[in-house]
Amino acid sequence: MLHQKRPRLKLDMPAYNKLHRQVLERDGWRCQNCGRQDNLQVHHIRPRSRLGDDSEVNLITLCEKCHSGLHGARNNHLNDSCSEL
Repeated sequence: MLHQKRPRLKLDMPAYNKLHRQVLERDGWRCQNCGRQDNLQVHHIRPRSRLGDDSEVNLITLCEKCHSGLHGARNNHLNDSCSEL
């Protein structure tokens, strides 16, 4: 028997852009892994491909280096690879 995936919350672009800014503001415009304040990106903790929602609780601010390192990591969690400020 096939199991149907639950619907996930996916926002339209204007709503996602607003949420993106809210997450940056919530996180104090700093990478939540290393503290950097430049090249910031918003990361889905649970990926969209795994039914991760576009919601504030599923998003975190990371700098480009930490974000790239996270996606390249085998265990897929934050580490000390971006500890320099």
